[in-house]
Amino acid sequence: MPQRRTRVQEDWPAQYGPVMTRNEFVPVGFNPPTSLATDQFRLEPLGPQHNQADHAAWMSSIEHIRSTPGYPDGNWPPPTGMTVEKNLADLRRHADDFARGAGFTFTVLDPGDNDVIGCVYLYPSTSDEWDVTVQSWVRADRSDLDRPLADAVARWLATDWPWKRVDRCGR
Repeated sequence: MPQRRTRVQEDWPAQYGPVMTRNEFVPVGFNPPTSLATDQFRLEPLGPQHNQADHAAWMSSIEHIRSTPGYPDGNWPPPTGMTVEKNLADLRRHADDFARGAGFTFTVLDPGDNDVIGCVYLYPSTSDEWDVTVQSWVRADRSDLDRPLADAVARWLATDWPWKRVDRCGR
């Protein structure tokens, strides 16, 4: 497999990894799925419209998220949080990544009230061993969904996405 080319932008926070172009992460012409629904949760692409609820969700669960498999480096979420304005910039970046096919971030919603209860990230792996790295988190008060979410996403990736070598970050 050829090594992926990356370009890191000056204003791109290093903790988010390299900027990838579409043809390096998914096949040309691939149309990414935009939803996954179960009785327990529903996924849709994360965007600026989720800012307030997303910010409240992860700010209420920083310690829980930092102890979730897949968040070993201690960079996210920031221990002291961030402003809602910085969160909005982060959501805009994720939406742009999705539009370019450089990464795919989904908000996890409660199917009953559409409240944000978590997030799923699908980004290029920094290791040649994997095609994609999958990270997910749920709010501390919904921790019972951590494993069902990770397992549902794994099944979804196996059936609807192009990657064969999936790094589930120890899940």
